[in-house]
Order: sequence, then structure tokens, then C-alpha cells
Amino acid sequence: MTEPRIEHVNVTVSDPERAARLMESLFGWHVRWQGAARNGGHTIHVGSDDHYVALYTGRGVTYTADDFAKGRPLNHIGVQVDDLDAIETKVVAAGLRPFGHDDYDPGRRFYFLDPDGIEYEVVSYR
Repeated sequence: MTEPRIEHVNVTVSDPERAARLMESLFGWHVRWQGAARNGGHTIHVGSDDHYVALYTGRGVTYTADDFAKGRPLNHIGVQVDDLDAIETKVVAAGLRPFGHDDYDPGRRFYFLDPDGIEYEVVSYR
């Protein structure tokens, strides 16, 4: 490795299984690991062989919409893809609404919210 890189991001979700299935279907990622986590919670690591998103939920916790308010503290998770249009088709097929489309130098992007309201930015530089 020649420079530091982000290896994973850990986010709290209300349903790790649902979130992992969504990431698998949208991005072609796979579950790398799952098991017990801090405070009796459960975590699923979903991603590629090089990076992943850790999807955590606490044991016996009931989350509210306020727990997932944008910017508390996460603004979004950025995912780079080769075929932006193909991913947008999958996002719509999953019942989610793409928004914030933009063509900018050096690429194109759109955003969507997962079922917990966590924002993803999907970007392509091709």
C-alpha cells in the first residue's frame, strides 16, 4: 500500500440484513462477515474484497427517524461505479428514489436514501 485509504465505514442501521441485501443487489457486493458486535448488537460487513460497509444494529434498540437525520453526523456514503445508469435502474427497482442528479467535472452523480434515510452518493467518472 502506497497511501492511506478508507477500508471500511461503520454505520448504524435498523435492519442489517435488509441493508446488506440492498447493497448486494445494487452494487454486486457480498457479505464478508457477520456476527456479534458491541453491546450485544449485530453487525454485517458487506462490500468487496478490498473495502466494506459495516452495518450495525444494537440489541433491543428501537430507532426513530431522528436517529437517522441527515448530517447526524454522516452526510452520505459515496460509491464509485462504472455504469451510473445501470445502478440507477437498480435503485428504482428497489423502490428507492434517485435525486440530485448532476453532471460535473470530472463525472456524473445522483443520490438516494436507503430505508433508514441514510444518503448514498453514486458517482461515475467514465
